[in-house]
Amino acid sequence: MLYLLYTLLCLIVLPLLIALVRTLLMPRKTTDYPLSTDLSRVDAYAKKLSAMVKMETISSRNDQNPEKFRAFHQLLRELFPHVFSACQVMDLEGNLLIRWKGETDADPILLMSHMDVVEPGEGWRYPPFSGEIAEGKVWGRGSADTKCSLMALLQAAEELILQGYTPKCDVYLASSCTEEVGGTGGPRLARWLKENGVHLYLLCDEGGSIVQNPVGGVNGHYAAVGIFEKGYGDVRFIARSKGGHASAPGKNTPLVRLGKFMYHVEKHYPFKSQFSPAVSAMFTGLAPYASSFPLRLLMGNLWLFRPLMKKVMPMISSQAAAMLRTTIAFTMASGSTGYNVLPMEASVCANLRFIPHQGTDESLSVLEKLAKKFDLEMEVIYRGYPSAALDLKGEPFKLVEEVISQVFPHVGMMPYVVTGGTDARFYGEVCDSCVRFSPVRYGPEQMAGMHGLNENVETGTLPGAVDYFKAIVKAQEKRSYAN
Repeated sequence: MLYLLYTLLCLIVLPLLIALVRTLLMPRKTTDYPLSTDLSRVDAYAKKLSAMVKMETISSRNDQNPEKFRAFHQLLRELFPHVFSACQVMDLEGNLLIRWKGETDADPILLMSHMDVVEPGEGWRYPPFSGEIAEGKVWGRGSADTKCSLMALLQAAEELILQGYTPKCDVYLASSCTEEVGGTGGPRLARWLKENGVHLYLLCDEGGSIVQNPVGGVNGHYAAVGIFEKGYGDVRFIARSKGGHASAPGKNTPLVRLGKFMYHVEKHYPFKSQFSPAVSAMFTGLAPYASSFPLRLLMGNLWLFRPLMKKVMPMISSQAAAMLRTTIAFTMASGSTGYNVLPMEASVCANLRFIPHQGTDESLSVLEKLAKKFDLEMEVIYRGYPSAALDLKGEPFKLVEEVISQVFPHVGMMPYVVTGGTDARFYGEVCDSCVRFSPVRYGPEQMAGMHGLNENVETGTLPGAVDYFKAIVKAQEKRSYAN
């Protein structure tokens, strides 16, 4: 009996005691992100971004005409004349690739941000292509997503070139014109690099940013650095029958079967939750910033509380759940064309985002088996695969981490999973280290405005973004290069 009690003490009480002591000894941390007060830089950068926003660059799946984007290239040439005169500039079907020659062509880097934007819709406070500078912000479609980053990386190169600076390695600057529609721009740019034997040491694209209050109970500013993105998929589920008149319906008609299937998927989620190294690092890194002791205890001791967190997180936040598992969202449906006609065929469509630990093919297989139980067919419209993860212990990530600490010294670091899609996913063959981070602050207002109404970016965040890209370029001086 005493041996049993001792065993229980070791298995339950002792780990809890260790976790409590670890949490009590954990240093408390806070964050800060002051907007720039250098008004001359703030004004100059805001005016350049405003000019870029004023030029409408909506991309469309149905219209791949690159001429509007070539007009945008000309605007960039006027705004950043030294970049365009000192560098090799390539127009690849409306996509822009600039090579800034360095001291060596070994292990180059690529800084990129797309130039295309989505449709604006109606009801804006300021016209969506006015580029209005008001209330300490630049307003308009594309101001945050992602012409601010494009302005910043080009301005960083412009200023360094003006100073007579030559980068240690080749620096490529890229901007696709089809990112928002998942078009051919990203693949076209990546293909040029592959065809010309260019293998990148580091790629910096959008995906994360400096975010505020990322998790309930964790306040402040954090550099959310995306280290991989989930795969993308579209699927159609089809139910068939002999049809008939609605006055004498049978049981399990097509729409009923589809409804039962969708209810089952939501009630008994079919995908496995798992903490990836990125999510584990995110919560461990956020623990010292948590406002309450219980939260610091849970987040700072995943070695003990990971099973509990896996169950709790999906209940707390859909965004948190999306970082742990493949997601499915039912988005479209079709059935009969008549009120009194039973459909011979009905269908629902779903969008999926695949997590690496239960990847694209396995997730689709799970769904297909489940669909058969409800007498449904499954048609895969599109299947994409998760990107390779950035090595959190590798030199490229550590370099980015150091630059963030240098430029934004009081901002917390937060590796995270990108649940959307970026152009970086097309560069897997030419880069092993893709960092997804835009060095600008996006508060709740900015997050709501991207792809929504009243998109804007704070003007005071622009100097920090320029400084970040300058520091990324200069950080290459510390590296050793392959022969």
